[in-house]
Amino acid sequence: MMNKRLAGPLVTFIAGAAAVASACGPIGSTGGGGGAAGNGGGPGGGGGGGSTGGSDGGASSDSSGGTPTDQSAPGGYSVAGPTIYDGSHKPHVFHGLDRPSFEWSTTGDHISSADFALMASWKANVARIAMNQDFWLSASPKFDPGYAAAIDQAVKWAETAGLDVILDLHWSDRGDYSQTPAQQRMADAHSVDFWTGVAGAYKGDGHVMFELYNEPHDVSWSVWLNGGPSGDGFTVAGMQQLYEAVRSTGAENLVFIGGLQFAYDLSGVPSNRVNGHNIVWATHPYNQPNKQPANWDTGFGFLAATDPVMATEFGDSSCATDYYTSFIAYADAHKISWSGWAWYVAGCSFPALISDWSGTPTAAGQVEKSALAAY
Repeated sequence: MMNKRLAGPLVTFIAGAAAVASACGPIGSTGGGGGAAGNGGGPGGGGGGGSTGGSDGGASSDSSGGTPTDQSAPGGYSVAGPTIYDGSHKPHVFHGLDRPSFEWSTTGDHISSADFALMASWKANVARIAMNQDFWLSASPKFDPGYAAAIDQAVKWAETAGLDVILDLHWSDRGDYSQTPAQQRMADAHSVDFWTGVAGAYKGDGHVMFELYNEPHDVSWSVWLNGGPSGDGFTVAGMQQLYEAVRSTGAENLVFIGGLQFAYDLSGVPSNRVNGHNIVWATHPYNQPNKQPANWDTGFGFLAATDPVMATEFGDSSCATDYYTSFIAYADAHKISWSGWAWYVAGCSFPALISDWSGTPTAAGQVEKSALAAY
């Protein structure tokens, strides 16, 4: 059943009002150029990777993503300094699980109320749902009129299970509807339309939050912030523009913003801040070169002293568990939120946290399940 809270926005959307967008593409696909795909490419996709973008200083902002504010969407969260606060002004840390499949499927794969209830039984408090902007945008030839309702049903099931939700723009189309949606270097003009629509639909629900783009990579910090040439043939919509698209709707929901190197690297944030509030900086640590425990302080850990940080993905495609154990311990010590990739039945290379749809944990999944139970 359609959530009554969203009946109006969804009916308007389906009728073909202002187009909205989210990013994803065919299973395992990656955007043109720009190195290897990041993780989350559907079954068979490995962890985030590829070369880092340029690190020019870019335009700096005097406003901090961690600006203290009491503004929040109804029932939701606000940010002050490095801390996320709930509606009762109590510090809050997110610990959860990533739920892929809406990026490659308009209906999702094994999405159900029971699925989210299983996630909650692990004591997760948040689910991150990956999306595809072309399934959402009515102007796209890949638009599905039932997609927004399917997403809303998933949100409703998650919230009924006691989970908050992060809606993640996972795949996009380079600003060209003739392109097959996939992970690209960054967002595009259609992504701005997407966030205007999604934020407008969920601004009344503070338990729904927005991750502006899954895994930025191979662009400069100035392009990441302000937009510009992607370096592989399209025009990037920068994080500032995506953020403003959300806030233009009146939405005060938390916004999650990933850095470069497939969202791992937050080192450029202090000199390239998105001007705004209620911002959480997202990182994606994977067991890859230059993303090892010795690199975490300079890659993202330093920022947790001044701003909220969340690993909205992390993992290891080798089937080993040491990386998971080390990262969770590091996150706990630095009060970094986390959500593990991925609640999906697939092999270690995905990497998957469950081995069947009954929620049986893989070895990596058992590490996360035990950690969640201890909070």
